[in-house]
Amino acid sequence: MNAENRPIRVLLVDDHTLVRQGLRQLLGVEPDIQVVGEAADGAEVLDRVRELQPDVILMDINMPVVDGVAATRQVLKEFPDMGIIILSMYRQDQYVFEAVRAGARGYLLKSARAAEVTAAIRAVANGAALIDPTIAGNLLKEFQRLAPGSSLPGARLEQLTERETEILRLVSTGASNKEIAAALYLSEKTVKNYLSTIFKKLQLNDRVQAATYAVRQGITPERSPDQP
Repeated sequence: MNAENRPIRVLLVDDHTLVRQGLRQLLGVEPDIQVVGEAADGAEVLDRVRELQPDVILMDINMPVVDGVAATRQVLKEFPDMGIIILSMYRQDQYVFEAVRAGARGYLLKSARAAEVTAAIRAVANGAALIDPTIAGNLLKEFQRLAPGSSLPGARLEQLTERETEILRLVSTGASNKEIAAALYLSEKTVKNYLSTIFKKLQLNDRVQAATYAVRQGITPERSPDQP
């Protein structure tokens, strides 16, 4: 999204004015991030996206009229590549699960540090997915519980090479392209090319779907012998 070396364009969506003001102030000191607009309710989001063309949306989950999950679905129906980060006070599994199922690529708690918010914006703008590490484990368990061994339509695991499966396993942990590259001694460009191939083979759209697929298929990091 940021291929032209321009600032990452961010839309703030929260029904609390003070929250929006705080986020605007926080992000205003980042030279590579630009807040291009705000919305006070999920009902306004789609019109604001059409008007402002943001790269990333910071979206509250609990809003009147149209909540963050419903707004996420509406936006992604028209703008499927939009990077949406849910920024919420809720750490309950059902909120996280519904947000990810709706297509959000990030979920952070409002207690997150400023550096975590800006890092999430940069990661999502670059096509990555990011879930607050304190709740990521429960999210993966929920996917396993609801759909053990199932797959997405048309997805065939046997189409993947050993290296592709290894990369998919790392994606399931929430690892970034940089982290995967370091772990496998590859360049980030090579990892990106592998991911494009994996998405195409498995008929997936993004990293969130890839991570979900990996968990459903049991493609997760093996436990070391000393783990319980």
